[in-house]
Formats: sequence, structure tokens, C-alpha cells
Amino acid sequence: MTRAKILIVDDEATIREILAILFEQDGYAVALARDVSDAKEVYQSFEPDIVLSDLNMHGETGIDFLRWVQEQEKTVPFVILTAFGTTESAVEALKVGASNYVLKPFNNDELRLVVSRALGLQNLQYENERLRRQIGSKMHFGIMIGDSLEMQEVYGLIRRVRDSKINCMILGESGVGKEMVARAIHFSGARKKKSFVTINCGAIPENLVESELFGHKKGAFTSAFRDKIGLLEIADKGTIFLDEIDSLPLSTQVKLLRVIQEKKITPVGGVQEREVDVRVLCATNADIDNEVQEGKFREDLYYRLNVVEIFVPPLRVHREDISLLIEHFLERFSAEYNKTIIGLAPAAIEKIKAWHFPGNVRELRNIVERAVALCVGNIIQLNDLPSNLMEFEPLKGLPPSDKFPEEGIDLDYLLAEIEKKWLLAALRATKGKKTAAAETLRMSFRSFRYRLLKHGIGE
Repeated sequence: MTRAKILIVDDEATIREILAILFEQDGYAVALARDVSDAKEVYQSFEPDIVLSDLNMHGETGIDFLRWVQEQEKTVPFVILTAFGTTESAVEALKVGASNYVLKPFNNDELRLVVSRALGLQNLQYENERLRRQIGSKMHFGIMIGDSLEMQEVYGLIRRVRDSKINCMILGESGVGKEMVARAIHFSGARKKKSFVTINCGAIPENLVESELFGHKKGAFTSAFRDKIGLLEIADKGTIFLDEIDSLPLSTQVKLLRVIQEKKITPVGGVQEREVDVRVLCATNADIDNEVQEGKFREDLYYRLNVVEIFVPPLRVHREDISLLIEHFLERFSAEYNKTIIGLAPAAIEKIKAWHFPGNVRELRNIVERAVALCVGNIIQLNDLPSNLMEFEPLKGLPPSDKFPEEGIDLDYLLAEIEKKWLLAALRATKGKKTAAAETLRMSFRSFRYRLLKHGIGE
């Protein structure tokens, strides 16, 4: 695969050399420029995938260069380096369109992470443009693909909410594309030219979540060596996407509720409030209704976030989209791995379509990428697929537990099929009355409703 290219712009030779060594060790192709004038020339010939630029330099500034880069045919992610004490200028750069900023003296690992994240976002944007050109009517809202009725319902909701300020809760299993729905809402709506900020609430230690969201003042806690701007402030006038919202600590839930109600934030350790205008989109694969019922998630916050609920169906419910998705991933990874893959053997297609996809679209993506990487010809064969797919045979019924099959069973698939069977049976027995059906299954109405959504059983 082609190495990502990074252009480093700084008027200090030592900084340029340090950064060159750092990123060359990480496998990047590196080009250097000593000022904005030099950077413009290098940019034209080098065609970087990302720019890392100092903010304050002799002559034109990093923001001047950022504006120039945005005028070019191919816009690339732009990360600002700035000295402590000039964070206001860094925030201005974010509002102009910078991907992120890092304070000097910088931490190598932090800088690596910021650059990696910026490139990841850019890959999504490139994919968006490529699909818009090549897939046309098969593509809806960025990199979301599918023509099934189930996906058309999702697209319809996106169209209805995209230009409003309304908060939305996106539900669905892991891997269905909840973040893609959030991006589709933002980048096709009225706020598309403003910041889209994402945070995975479950991936951040509980004691750091508030600092990430609201920012902090120097000295607010042991490791707060400098002021930090929170993600909510960075997302001002734009959108923040809170993934795994169910993982948000209760204490932080209270503060987030206040932000939504009063549109003001206070950094950790600070006393001065700051006004923010931010749209909140959130997602979870948990039974959030049950979390509310058990007191693990605040009911008042739930209703503030879940003004509009968007359920993204699991792939097994809209199986007719599998062919489109395979076609898309095949084209994408053939290009990335410099291969000419023209299709799949019938046996391979049959096995993929028979699979129940517990990991949903993300799992299908990984299956196709693996197959492209291993394929030695121009047609993907059965032996290019993972062993669990090659050996999979759909179960026709429940095998007796005292005669365990030699080939094993897919327990998740089996339990999901049994659950769906009894949900439908309960609805039939109660003539479609959901409250009564939930009672016959000894579960709460909220839990029953969530399971219906999970299996794609219509309202």
C-alpha cells in the first residue's frame, strides 16, 4: 500500500528535523517547508495527504496557509502546532477548518494520534466523494449503501432531521453503521460547513470524560498542566456525536443535561461559563430503555437526547443489500491492495450470503478485505474466506443438547432465531397487542420493543 504523505511546515529547523524523524519512523513519506511561501511550492509538487503546520511563523501564518490549502482542488486534513498561550488562535484555526491542534512542547504519542485520527476522517471524506461519482443512485448520504426498504426508511429520517437542530438517538447493533448515520445527518444538513466532533464515551476513563467534553483549567487536577479546550466548545455551531452514550457516568450525564438545556459549559476547575450552540447526536447498541428503567441512565437526559430515534437495522434484516456492499468493498480494497479482482466464485458468494453477520456491515467489510488481501488470482475463491464462513451450515432446527454436533453450533445465531420466533409467536397470540405480548414473555414493554427493533420486526 502507498505510504501516507505528510507536509511539515515550521520555521524552526530543529522542530522540522525532529518531526521528520518521528514520522519517517512511523512509515510516512515526509516533506519539509520552512515558511508558508516555501510550503505552497512543496504542496504543489508533493501533493501531501496531511499538513502539519506551525501557527506563528515569520511572514504569513499557519492560518494563512490553511486558507490557501482550502482553495486547492484537493483539500487535505490540516493540523496546527501552537505554543502554549495562543489557544485562542488555535480555536480560530479550528473554526476556519483545521482538523485539530497540538500545543508545544508536544507529546510524541499525542501528536501521532492526532495525525492518525485526521487521516482517518479524511479517508471517510475521500470515500464519500468517490462513491458520489461512481455509485450514483446506489449511494445515499456519504458512504451508506443499500437500496432495501429498511435502509430507505433510515434515509427518510435523515432527510427529515438533517436541517434542524433536533437531537437524535441512533440505535442498533454493533457494526451496523450508527456513526455513518450521524455523519450523514451532519454533512448533508445545514451545519455541514461547521465542525463534526466525535467521542466514544466507552473508550475514555471515567475520570477523564468531563475534561474531554467540557475542557479544564490548568491545575484543575494533578495532570492538568495547561488549559484544555473541551470537545463541546470545539463543536460550537456544529455537531457532536456521542457514541456509546450509555457508558457516560451519571455525574457527567447531569452536566450534559445542563449544557443541552442552557447551552452553556463550564470547564473543569473553571468558574466562567461559555455559551455553545451544538447539536447532539448520540448512539448506543444497548437496551437504553432498560438502562433508564434500572436507573443507570437519567430519564430526563434520555428524553432530551431521544427527541428523534433512528434505528439502524442489522444486516441480516436487509440481506438484499449484501450484493451492493460486496461490490463496493471489493472495488475499494482492490484499489487499496493494488489488485484487479473482478468478482467472487459462486461458492464464495453462496457462503457469504448464507452467513448471519453478527458483526453486521463492519464484519462484511472485514471479510471482503481479508479475501482481497489473500486472493492470488482475480476471482475470490471459497478458501479466501475465513474458516468459520467456509464451515458454516445454517441450522434447520434446534439440535438435542445430548447429541452435540461434531461441527459445533453458532450459539449467537441460534439464540437470535429462537428469540425472534417467540417474539412473533407472542404477537400472534395477542393479536398484535405489544403490551400484552410483552407480559406473556415476562418482560417489560421497553425491553420487548427494543427486541422487536433489533430483529427488524415492524412497528
